[in-house]
Amino acid sequence: MGLKKFTSAQLAKAYKTACMAELQALKPGNVHAFADGHGMTVHDFIKSAEVTAEIITRPDLSLGERIFYAAEATKNVVGQNTNLGVLLLCAPIIEAALQLTDGQTLRQSLHETLLQLTVSDAEYVSRAIVLASPGGLGSAAEYDVRDIPSVSLLKMMSAAQGRDRIAWQYANNFYDIMEFGWPRYADAMIKWANPAWSATALYLAYLAHYPDTHVVRKFGDAFAEGLKQEAAEFERMHSAAENPKLVQKRLLDWDASLKLRGINPGTSADLTVATLLVSELI
Repeated sequence: MGLKKFTSAQLAKAYKTACMAELQALKPGNVHAFADGHGMTVHDFIKSAEVTAEIITRPDLSLGERIFYAAEATKNVVGQNTNLGVLLLCAPIIEAALQLTDGQTLRQSLHETLLQLTVSDAEYVSRAIVLASPGGLGSAAEYDVRDIPSVSLLKMMSAAQGRDRIAWQYANNFYDIMEFGWPRYADAMIKWANPAWSATALYLAYLAHYPDTHVVRKFGDAFAEGLKQEAAEFERMHSAAENPKLVQKRLLDWDASLKLRGINPGTSADLTVATLLVSELI
């Protein structure tokens, strides 16, 4: 089934809605309406969404330019990296929505968008990554972001897919979001008709099924695998609840425990925002 083409204003609204919805969800280890953490506040994320919504949906900018200028605006407003992963994931989805043609699905347009990424996009994204200095940014043997790229953004991301789940989305047509996350969020909404609890279910699903690469960079593969197993128990408990409010205290206790240990599953949160954006557009 094809979709209508979206305007920049509609996409900016959808992007802000997705960012706000993710903040309303209790996401253990991450910043949310129930608790701040890791030196960041909910207000930091609200300001980040507000200041980037118009930039990331500007049709006169390239995809790479949108990511860089949005990252720059975020740094100027909150002084730290609150949303680089969100920008990297949402920019292609927004570009795909802007470029939709009659009879084309968002998934089809996204595939075309990824194939059309340029070396210039790679240059701007590399600048954005260096500017944001995300946790655990190391050097890479191939296509290091500190070097001037000589390949397209798709090729650069494909080279990094083994160590970064956001890069993996570029190389695999956003499979986690389109084929794994979005159906789970849709099912949770059918079950509970509650966006916040459904977004919590979505976040826990990501955390329970994929080692969070933000955690991998900081603590290593074995630790991230252990966190995944820990998350699987909470996902089962949460998804089995007729009323998720009854498991809120246990999730909050786990949230406090993760933050006390400095564990921030940021990649899972970024994937959650991007999935919520897709749910606004499909």
